[in-house]
Amino acid sequence: MFATPVQVRKRSTHILISFTALVCILILRLFWVQVVNGSFYAEKAEDVRMRELPVEAKRGTIFDRNMNSMAVSVSVDSVVANPAEVRKNKEPEQRAIANELARVLEMDPEKVFQTITKANSGFVWVKRKVEPDKIEQLRNSTVKLNGISFIPESKRFYEKGKLAAHILGFTDTDARGIEGLELIFDKELRGLPGKLVAEYDARNLELPQAQHAYVRPVDGHSLVLTIDETVQYIIERELDKLDRERKPKGATIIVMDVKTGRILGMSNRPTYDPNERDKYPDTARRNRAINDVYEPGSTFKIVTASAAMEEGAVKESDKFYDPGYATIGDRKVRCWKPDGHGSQTFPEVVQNSCNPGFIQIGMNLGVEKFYNYLLAFGFGSPTGISMNGEAAGILVPKKTVKPIDLATMSIGQANAVTPIQLITAVSAVANGGKLMKPQLVEKILDSQGAVIQTFEPEVVRQVVSKETAQKLNLILETVVSKGTGTNAYIEGYRVGGKTGTAQKIKPNGGYMEGEYVVSFVGIAPANDPAVACLVVVDAPQGVQQFGGLVAAPVFKSVMTDVLRHLGIPPQMNTGEAPAAATNQVEAVAVPQVTGIGVDDAEDRLLHVGLGVATEGFGTRVVNQLPQPGEKVTPQTTVVLYLAEDDKTAKVNPGTQVECPDLLGKGIKQVGDMLAKLGLSFEPVGTGVAKSQSYKAGTKLPVGTVVRVEFVPADETGP
Repeated sequence: MFATPVQVRKRSTHILISFTALVCILILRLFWVQVVNGSFYAEKAEDVRMRELPVEAKRGTIFDRNMNSMAVSVSVDSVVANPAEVRKNKEPEQRAIANELARVLEMDPEKVFQTITKANSGFVWVKRKVEPDKIEQLRNSTVKLNGISFIPESKRFYEKGKLAAHILGFTDTDARGIEGLELIFDKELRGLPGKLVAEYDARNLELPQAQHAYVRPVDGHSLVLTIDETVQYIIERELDKLDRERKPKGATIIVMDVKTGRILGMSNRPTYDPNERDKYPDTARRNRAINDVYEPGSTFKIVTASAAMEEGAVKESDKFYDPGYATIGDRKVRCWKPDGHGSQTFPEVVQNSCNPGFIQIGMNLGVEKFYNYLLAFGFGSPTGISMNGEAAGILVPKKTVKPIDLATMSIGQANAVTPIQLITAVSAVANGGKLMKPQLVEKILDSQGAVIQTFEPEVVRQVVSKETAQKLNLILETVVSKGTGTNAYIEGYRVGGKTGTAQKIKPNGGYMEGEYVVSFVGIAPANDPAVACLVVVDAPQGVQQFGGLVAAPVFKSVMTDVLRHLGIPPQMNTGEAPAAATNQVEAVAVPQVTGIGVDDAEDRLLHVGLGVATEGFGTRVVNQLPQPGEKVTPQTTVVLYLAEDDKTAKVNPGTQVECPDLLGKGIKQVGDMLAKLGLSFEPVGTGVAKSQSYKAGTKLPVGTVVRVEFVPADETGP
């Protein structure tokens, strides 16, 4: 049956209406896509064809207070691949590229192959921040590295190696701060990254002569520290000697400007090189100066004495009697001297570090006032120094304190403090009673060197009066001139300080048998303090584990050089030098070590309880002072003069030699020349010799210290 004309027209009309509706829908959809959401889809299309390659910003430099660079960013290249470009090669060629990359970059060939041929990717990292010599090998490779390119980045480099490692910290591969000042000031140091934008086709291949854009990175700000590089070198030198001679489980030295709270130097042992941190155990990265807590022992008596003097709980004229112990209820706390010190004045109690005397002083002060000063000096809370992981210390809860607790706290036991807390508190006494916030950063510079932020010294609070502080400083001077700290005496300077010897606490309570934390904290000059120094040594090896025998000599060595470096002149007429600190032990005869290897010499000297210091460079001892057979007190330092066998020319003590011309020579060459002549060597700086303390040709006695200033080679000239 055929359709009628009317039916045909109806069907045609329906088809036309349907087609028209479909066209309208398509037009509306196109309008929606192209006009209403046009910008959205345009951005999506651009995202698909555009690739961004990151351009890392140069991290800011870290300088010491004298603008010597300590941490810098150096230019290096990273190896990247475009898998789509690599896959254009045949598989044998792809394998050859992967094998060549693996060989030079010391990577697994199969892993490299999988990385550089990864599907659906136009950019992958092969290896970040590669050494320049390896990049050069790849650039000159006989294998065509199609699809492989090199992106410039920057790598953090610590110019002085281990120097100030715990202060500086380090960064990760992406130049993000992980520890130390690198972490605390990461935002300021990092800067803003840039990018390189290129256009790719649907196969992830870069379009030739296509659109490119470069967004320049903004370099990070730089830090100027309070650290003095020379002071830091002095500290590290003494810690290395201590590590070699006493082999402690750990050690810390801090030097602080008492008037500003600025840290001039701070270091710990064990330590590490942030350039090669993966080669060291995690424990070596621990900053003991701020992370570790310990019972301070007698060094804490400075706090007890200042609080009692301020409150009138003790006067300089007060008399004390020490029978060898103090009775607290049914408990006895003994003095370090078994038969006691007998009748004493208050200054003598401090000089002798008498436990019963300080216990009586603490009892006179009382729990309430004792805790007021404990908190005022900053114990029990972080100091706020710009470092990560600072500990707050551990205090016996005030509400649980019993008389025996007050007694032991008065002599530096029961409570645990950090080294930075203790030197900050002692510096407050040295600074007329003003507690300063410890500082490590002096200012922040922009990439052009302009100052954008300065950190001024910050007074936290006035803890004790200026009069109290001045009186106690002079009493502390007698500790060095007459008391337990005589090994810290420095000829020509007025030095005050306090020794400390405390048993180590067991993890489960109680004290370890035969293990001590020995320490010495001191200030100079005592009549107008400028610098404070704290030495803390954890479990030194050897028989004599006393702060006065282990830590005080280290303090002396550090402070002697620091005072000279800072230009603090000696004070004449400082009174009689103290008697040697014999601590009731017999004199030791210095053994013969001349002519043997330095390691054997050190073993012989340490075996009889003597200290060791070396001068010059080499492996054999060519001279020694004191001479063999001389009688000296235990822990006296014996200086060993070193040289190599083919450079050895034995020089008799007492003879005179002619000072050579050292200008323009390197440190090792200078050391060898002076060691051969039997002269001591005090290097200052690095590079080549610019000046020497004695002119060439000057006749000098053997053993004379020749001070040589070194500067970088590019700084020499008229």
